[in-house]
Amino acid sequence: MSLTMYQASIPSFVRLLGNLSTILDKAAVHAEAKKIDPAIFVNARLAADMYPLSRQIQIATDIVKGCAARLAGIEVPSYADNETTFAELQTRIAKTVAFLHSVSAAQIDGSEERKITLKLGSREVSFLGQAYLLDFVYPNFYFHITTTYAILRHNGVEIGKMDFLGG
Repeated sequence: MSLTMYQASIPSFVRLLGNLSTILDKAAVHAEAKKIDPAIFVNARLAADMYPLSRQIQIATDIVKGCAARLAGIEVPSYADNETTFAELQTRIAKTVAFLHSVSAAQIDGSEERKITLKLGSREVSFLGQAYLLDFVYPNFYFHITTTYAILRHNGVEIGKMDFLGG
């Protein structure tokens, strides 16, 4: 049995974004219980030269909405990148999941050989669809989801590996 491009992308993206949403819920509960301003978590970083939690989530959602759109050959939705609260980040995740659900298997399947060109800073990088998904999108998506998890865990939110992996 072969795995289609849709099966290899959208269901996994949706599941991991759901896990991310659950982790953010736990962070909000933790902040309230400990009387910590939630902005401390939203703006927290692992290192001074890394993006804060809010930007990690913005990038993670940008990566998967961009992937779905590019593989489907449709326009990539644009978000403002102005979220500053847990609620706004949750809305962004929900909006991304809704977009992912709007892209059909018929639109994505067969995109293994579709040429995908990205502008990264001042340079352009090209991939074929399957390499784009497996070698670019997934590593970036996991990096930013993992970094979000690590920021929250480092700041005392009681989450563990099963929160990251989901049920």
